[in-house]
Amino acid sequence: MSKHTLVIGASENPSRYSNMAIHKLKQHGHPISAIGLKEGVVDGVSFSKERKAFKDIDTITLYIGPAHQPEYYEYLISLKPKRIIFNPGTENDEFEQMARSKGIKVLEACTLVMLSTGQY
Repeated sequence: MSKHTLVIGASENPSRYSNMAIHKLKQHGHPISAIGLKEGVVDGVSFSKERKAFKDIDTITLYIGPAHQPEYYEYLISLKPKRIIFNPGTENDEFEQMARSKGIKVLEACTLVMLSTGQY
């Protein structure tokens, strides 16, 4: 089943995990939206800094560190995702508790590993 995924911290740099995740999500047939620190395109997925009112987001996968997350809290919660994946290095107790209090499933996991092992 495809899961509309929002990648936060998208980058055109192929050595970035967010870039690899976009490629892998696409290979697995998941619709992708993305937000980056600047405009760009990865594997046909365009992104910018603009925080659009995306609809039907199943999963948000984070690739920005805890220091940069507070400015996204309200926006990401407002999208009403089913789950948020905190990739390695993005773990944040404050945001995780906030998401759980809104009924959002929280995972400290690696999107790339989840996709590779069929756990996505």
